[in-house]
Amino acid sequence: MLNLLRLLIAVAVLSGASTQAQPNPYRTVENWFWLPEGRTWGSTSAVDIDRDGTSIWVAERCGANSCAGKTDPPILKFDASGKLVTSFGSGLFLFPHGISVDPDGNVWITDGQGRDGKGHQVFKFSPDGKVLMTLGKAGVAGDGPDTFNQPDDVAISPNGDIFVSDGHTPGMGNARVVKLSKDGKFIKQWGKHGSGPGEFEVPHALAFDSRGRLFVGDRANNRIQIFDQDGAYLDQWKQFSRPSGIYIDKNDVIYVTDSESTGKPGYGYNPGWRRGIRIGSAKDGSVTAFIPDPLAPDADGKLPATSISEGVAADAQGNIFGAEVGAKGVKKYVRR
Repeated sequence: MLNLLRLLIAVAVLSGASTQAQPNPYRTVENWFWLPEGRTWGSTSAVDIDRDGTSIWVAERCGANSCAGKTDPPILKFDASGKLVTSFGSGLFLFPHGISVDPDGNVWITDGQGRDGKGHQVFKFSPDGKVLMTLGKAGVAGDGPDTFNQPDDVAISPNGDIFVSDGHTPGMGNARVVKLSKDGKFIKQWGKHGSGPGEFEVPHALAFDSRGRLFVGDRANNRIQIFDQDGAYLDQWKQFSRPSGIYIDKNDVIYVTDSESTGKPGYGYNPGWRRGIRIGSAKDGSVTAFIPDPLAPDADGKLPATSISEGVAADAQGNIFGAEVGAKGVKKYVRR
């Protein structure tokens, strides 16, 4: 049994090395976005691109890692030059977590925590900040057709159906994907805790490819799972490491960010894999580029719980934006 375990670890190390030998054709741009005077970045995991292909939407946690008791509007829109052009959502959120901009330009945000009559919800906003729809019950954690428990992300299919990944704690609470109609009516759900096909441990990210397949970042299982829109299991990919965020552009270029992998046993254990952003093809699963996390393990082999980006998006020019929880803020990556 010990020899088998050593063999499996060796295979994982070699697999990780093969997708970390890819080139890094990007340079990092710090402090691209400008916040109003007196305001600082909070932890940020939600970033997406507006339907114009150039503007960037961000949801940050009110200068900290929670919006509890704060009045800062956490939903921010920046133009291509990094200038803030609109903000909204004051007082509505505890823990902005996932984001999706639909084809009509509406902005969907998940609130990944809940207490005191707030949270465990999904909000749909118009581009100017009007609340158009809420899903879930404010402050109520549940596993029913109209409740969530730590919803991670939201994605909108081409026909308007709504998909929510639900559950942020390994082995506890929910571990599912919920499908609803465009008007918010429950259709179905799938998933439970586990590591088999169609099972999840922290379904942290969602994205659709051009074929309408749903990619789920099954973070604590160190894999992406791929489904059709009825929840039928199609495939799993491990070559993109431990996925915190997934973005797929109109050309099926896939961007996957790993903010947690560590070689130390325990949470985040993924031996042989380095944190960073992997870029490749959603068509064939190839990995073609790798932006490594600038942080390296300390002398004891330790890293912070999270580093580099948890959320990721790319604009029409191929510039990459990484939303960071630990470092707080959003970095821009441009081709050299």
